[in-house]
Amino acid sequence: MIDYFPVLLLMVIVAFMAAALLAITTFIGPKRTNPDKELPFETGNLPTPGNARAQFSVHYYLVAILFVVFDVEVAFLYPWAVQFKQLGLFGLIEMLVFLFILFIGWLFIIRRGVLEWK
Repeated sequence: MIDYFPVLLLMVIVAFMAAALLAITTFIGPKRTNPDKELPFETGNLPTPGNARAQFSVHYYLVAILFVVFDVEVAFLYPWAVQFKQLGLFGLIEMLVFLFILFIGWLFIIRRGVLEWK
């Protein structure tokens, strides 16, 4: 049971901090409200009445998924760069193969016109 004491202590500290921050903002925060500040903020534009379920083009989702895929792939470069000296020539060749495959994928999506906005 003594092994879980640090976890329990952390949970108590977090609960205390959350309650303290809520209390501080309630008592010290602004007292006067402004109707303009009460409006929902959406990129500086006032919200338009109507259906909130606007349809997006599939192209938008495709670009978002491609961004995530290539962003995650670039994250693999960081551990390789840290261990570059230990990996030697083999690590360099492996990374060049990896980057070549990424480049081929990038060329494929460029040739298909995925990143062109219409």
